[in-house]
Amino acid sequence: MRSVPDTCTHAARATQKPSRALGAARAGGSGTPRRSMQAIRPGRSCRLGRSCGRDAVSSRCLARLHRSSGSSNGGGGAVRCAKAAAQSMEAVKKDEEARVVALRAVEATPESFAPFGQVIAATPDGDEFGPHDAQLDLTRGIPRFYIMRLEKRPLEFWTITHHASVTQCLGSIGGEDWYLGVAKPSIVEDGAHEQGGDGRKPVQSRAGHYYLPPDPAEVCVFRVSGAKFLKLHIGTWHAGPQFKADAVDFYNLELSNTNIVDHTTHDFKKDDGVTFVIED
Repeated sequence: MRSVPDTCTHAARATQKPSRALGAARAGGSGTPRRSMQAIRPGRSCRLGRSCGRDAVSSRCLARLHRSSGSSNGGGGAVRCAKAAAQSMEAVKKDEEARVVALRAVEATPESFAPFGQVIAATPDGDEFGPHDAQLDLTRGIPRFYIMRLEKRPLEFWTITHHASVTQCLGSIGGEDWYLGVAKPSIVEDGAHEQGGDGRKPVQSRAGHYYLPPDPAEVCVFRVSGAKFLKLHIGTWHAGPQFKADAVDFYNLELSNTNIVDHTTHDFKKDDGVTFVIED
């Protein structure tokens, strides 16, 4: 998986460290929560008496630390608060060190998207089934076809997901333009012996299968325009859908328990120190 398809071109990478910590955002596969970007800097966004999510220590906790500083016994609450403070600062440090990589979106066509799945467009009524149709595998469970409403999905992500038991299909209702980050499937049969060319070692998912973690250098972004949908190969890593509109409705074909038992996610920020922004 070291080579990147010619159609997936990375824009110039930003190697400098951001001056502010990147806040948590919403990202991931279908329906995965994602939080808005937020700059966190002690003394500005995080002041005494305020809470700033996971990256700040509450005023109550700070008060315990202050009281315990003049006490010989301290107390368990103060110890827990001290630990929370250390974890908070470590989280901020990791955010500050994350490298932002800009990815140029390319149009999804049957040719450009072939390593990751299929692009399905309208055909004349009466056409017989053929290779231009979605080649589905829904044999490992009960198919679920539904409409999901997604809101506020800005053009950025740092988590990516795959499903090992289904060929998922996604499409926007009404033909609204949208974007999907992808990487090639990396499921392996033998977790004890196989490894990637760059030394990546297999990881066992909660679903039980083994996979090689995706390489940040192999992530591509596709733009889907008009009345068409994407079928993802089994195991294709995907981040999104992302879009510029405030909200978009998508139809989604997967299995009834895909999001419960077959939802494997890789965190690029945590594991690789990288976040992605989409340029179009």
